[in-house]
Amino acid sequence: MDIIYDPFRVIGDALRGLLGGFGLPDWAVQLIMIVIGVSVLVVFAMLTMMFLTWLERKLIARIQDRVGPNRVGPLGLLQPVADMVKLFTKEFIIPTNADKVIYYLAPIIFVIPAFMVFAVMPFDRHAIISDLNIGWLYIVAIGSTSTIALLMAGWSSNNKYALLGGMRAVAQFVSYEIPQVLSVVGILLLVGSLRMGAIVEAQNTIWFVLLQPVAFVIFLLSTISEINRTPFDLPEAESEIIAGYHTEYGAIGFALFSLAEFINMFAASALAATIFFGGWQGPILPGWLWFLIKSYAMVFVMIWLRGTLPRLRVDQLMNFAWKVLVPLSLVNLTLAGVGVSVMNYYGWQLSSLPGVLFAFGTFLVFNVIMVLLFLALYRTPKVERRNVVLVKQASKSRPQTPAAASGR
Repeated sequence: MDIIYDPFRVIGDALRGLLGGFGLPDWAVQLIMIVIGVSVLVVFAMLTMMFLTWLERKLIARIQDRVGPNRVGPLGLLQPVADMVKLFTKEFIIPTNADKVIYYLAPIIFVIPAFMVFAVMPFDRHAIISDLNIGWLYIVAIGSTSTIALLMAGWSSNNKYALLGGMRAVAQFVSYEIPQVLSVVGILLLVGSLRMGAIVEAQNTIWFVLLQPVAFVIFLLSTISEINRTPFDLPEAESEIIAGYHTEYGAIGFALFSLAEFINMFAASALAATIFFGGWQGPILPGWLWFLIKSYAMVFVMIWLRGTLPRLRVDQLMNFAWKVLVPLSLVNLTLAGVGVSVMNYYGWQLSSLPGVLFAFGTFLVFNVIMVLLFLALYRTPKVERRNVVLVKQASKSRPQTPAAASGR
């Protein structure tokens, strides 16, 4: 049963024993294990991207009362393969006056961080490539580099719409990164560590979404904006700026941007499952299966939002970040700090029953207070209403012929 409930440890021990049998030094064995782990993650990310393209098209088709992909393979499962073949075989056209070096580098720089995030993602207790002591800071730092890539893509294309998309991306990602980070700091105070494995292990008794539901909502909305998903996909709003920062990209360039977007969606879902829903924690089923179930549940929520909500305007997007999410995240952090200080004063931990009861009751009260204050203080922005006056078009008189004008 170990191969089912803890396959990564069993396979890892077998590989280490096999490599050690060849007389390799420990550092060589460790290096080979890291290379194998990275290779498995890359393959997993590629397969995940292909599956998510099919899943999103199927779910949105169901929301919109359509069928979705159903021709290529059973249930259209081979449609992502057909799309991949099409994109990889199309001609890669470069704008005449584009900055070619930056133009080539932008999609590569954008897709690499999407893979690097998985290096500290805890898929299971023994399925973490590198459980860094600064795991959360590593994720924030790696995720921030995508902003540079989008600006590079927009500027190097020599296209005004692409430049607008790149500038929107910078403003949006920098703004929403603030409430995203602040929403997690309260949980880091509870855990006392930046290690992703420690965050999961601290949820043995209670999930953090039950302690800080407002922080979860802030994190979810900020993360959706950070990965450029509807209703926050202003950098590539096709109704306004064609395709935004990747307007001039086709074939393999567009494929790389699409690859990074779907991998980021799964990484964001996995991050939410790790921080707020206990990661691999769960009864009966194997830990890795719990991790996938929770992650794909968050993926479903993101796809559901895309098929339901309309896109925001630019001013609504920025106002929502700075006037709603940032103040809420600051209030949440302050109240979380108060609760953690009281727990530390009495020596209560989340691993003990008194600590869990105190934390649940206290943070429940704090979250209710935050919601009530928000409902009391927040005012919906007034939208100027314009009266539309319909003017009846005057009928044009038929021009008279010369004979009729002379009275004949």
